[in-house]
Amino acid sequence: MSHNAEFTEQDWRRFLASIGEDPDRPGLHETPHRVAKAWKQWTAGYEQDPVDLLKAFEDGAEQYNELILVKNIPVYSHCEHHLAPFFGKATVGYVPNGKIVGLSKLTRLVDCFARRLQVQERMTMQIAEALMQVLDPKAVGVIVKCRHLCMESRGIRTPGEETVTSAMLGELQPNLAMRTEFLAMARD
Repeated sequence: MSHNAEFTEQDWRRFLASIGEDPDRPGLHETPHRVAKAWKQWTAGYEQDPVDLLKAFEDGAEQYNELILVKNIPVYSHCEHHLAPFFGKATVGYVPNGKIVGLSKLTRLVDCFARRLQVQERMTMQIAEALMQVLDPKAVGVIVKCRHLCMESRGIRTPGEETVTSAMLGELQPNLAMRTEFLAMARD
């Protein structure tokens, strides 16, 4: 997906006018440019291939067959229904099957999918499925906890509520002991 800043800036000028603002007012003069630039950054995940982010390597993984977990990965996304922000933290874990990935790549994977218009449930599955596809691990677990401004600032208006989603793939589905260990490690 390519971003056309000039078109987007015009759209934001029209948006400001449509809500009763004057886009030429001094305080708003640069707003269309700033908003266009912000949305380009907030939607940069469309230009990333998750497979390219997950360069796997075998060196160091040959003997390791326990859970690898990264907790408290920041999530900043926008819901596709209202374009409202949702934000929180993700926990991503896997049990290698001869291949591992750099730990920072798990954070980048979460960010790649978060920087798209999303629903939390789909994003959670996309993260898990990308790891399964690239690493072919024994198991993958993803837990995402987010606050949604579409719920907090409009409609039901329930500040502070968290939505929790999870994806358990591979051996985490049938293996209760492994699932229990993952959930214990993922706890705050």
